[in-house]
Amino acid sequence: MKAAFRFYAELNDFLSPERRHNRFVYEVQGKPAVKDCIEALGVPYTEVDLILVNGESVDFTYRLQEGDQVSVYPVFESVDIAALVRVRPAPLREVRFVLDTHLGRLAGYLRMLGFDTVYRNDCNDEELATISSGEKRVLLTKDRGLLKRNLVTHGYCVRGTHPREELVEILRRFDLFRQVRPFTRCIRCNGLLESVSKADVYDLLPPKVKEGYDTFHRCQSCDQIYWKGTHYEHMQHFLERVLGEAQNTNLEENA
Repeated sequence: MKAAFRFYAELNDFLSPERRHNRFVYEVQGKPAVKDCIEALGVPYTEVDLILVNGESVDFTYRLQEGDQVSVYPVFESVDIAALVRVRPAPLREVRFVLDTHLGRLAGYLRMLGFDTVYRNDCNDEELATISSGEKRVLLTKDRGLLKRNLVTHGYCVRGTHPREELVEILRRFDLFRQVRPFTRCIRCNGLLESVSKADVYDLLPPKVKEGYDTFHRCQSCDQIYWKGTHYEHMQHFLERVLGEAQNTNLEENA
């Protein structure tokens, strides 16, 4: 049986070059669910928001028929398609993340911006999928196969090749600009920071820090102590540049 497929926008990132931005004929055995065909073509189902078959909206369970014309669209952020059938679950009430082992630097950046981000460098795929499902976290990964696990309902395949590029990508993809709360989480363990007096942590401070700083924060989970030294200034400038770059790119694309 043959059906014609056309994928739109960033979903083409997952296709072979000859199939990108083109309608192509796909031959299948029997009458498989459209979800199975989409994933067989290399596109994780968590990246899909809308499927039209012969102009009508369908969900993932739709069984393909001979000659079907299938159009597959990515997740919509700025277009209201509430009147149509969405194939992904309802958005999470709070955006929280879990990252695979290849995205450690991105995890640190997200924590720096105040986002609840689970990351361990020893998590296997099953553990990542379980955390994503059980704690209702968006799974960020570069592994398409991981996003095809049935447990994963909210996930995204990171395209960037450099941590800064990845951070800009995630800020834009999830429209996180209004939720940024810099330096409210521990970069090391993800715990929340609390303000503490200098007297409470005085004995734990290096000599130069005791002399030069008076404002301190401590992680509620691991007791790591933070102060606004030169490293803080570098991080602040880095985040300002990244946020400006991400927002300016959004403005240019929407102009």
